[in-house]
Amino acid sequence: MYGAEASEIYELLHQGRGKDYRSEAQEIARQVRARMPGAVSLLDVACGTGAHLEHFRPVFDRVEGLELSAPMAESARRRLPGVTVHTGDMRDFSLDASFSAITCMFGSIGYLADPGELASALRRFTRHLRPGGVVAIDPWWFPETFLDGHVATGTTTEDGRTLARVSHSVRVGDASRIEVHYLVADAATGVRHFSETHLISLFSRRQYEAAFTAAGLSVEYLDGLHNGRGLFVGVLETPTA
Repeated sequence: MYGAEASEIYELLHQGRGKDYRSEAQEIARQVRARMPGAVSLLDVACGTGAHLEHFRPVFDRVEGLELSAPMAESARRRLPGVTVHTGDMRDFSLDASFSAITCMFGSIGYLADPGELASALRRFTRHLRPGGVVAIDPWWFPETFLDGHVATGTTTEDGRTLARVSHSVRVGDASRIEVHYLVADAATGVRHFSETHLISLFSRRQYEAAFTAAGLSVEYLDGLHNGRGLFVGVLETPTA
């Protein structure tokens, strides 16, 4: 879960590394409408600072977000006045609303600790879906596609502030541990450094598909999207209890 410091620079750094939130949101909307042409509402789970929500907003009548990190959720609210952003956990959230589509982007589903939590989250998703509704999940890496020891870097400059990010990823059991270091520099405050460590599960394709099926969703895996991680898309054929 990201803290206040990272929430300020998270999106800028990933955009500097080439992440295209607009095109990703457009592709998700296309996949949703291919399965539910009348889709009018969307909940983005683990919505972060609202970068995808910003681009979902023009193509759905109603959008909402759910985010565990309070600083991230507050950033999303500032970014999107009038859009409801709930602070909550994907494993046990309960909203008084249902949606045509529920999304979980940028590998955030990997923050669930084990297949049991994955199954619980998918059941929560279906409880908030309309019949025929669509779930789209951008997964984290599979065990066989994760690069043990991978180093990633990124820098960007905006409004007189330079940001740099370096990360190192290693496999620990069935998860990836990512140590991330940030440098933030500007004329007024000089250079600041902070770091974070993330533990992200390496679920297999079979585990994802089993969680979809157990939650009452059909499931299709679309290879090649989202920097090679792919996309899982499921449809709720009948209401679940």
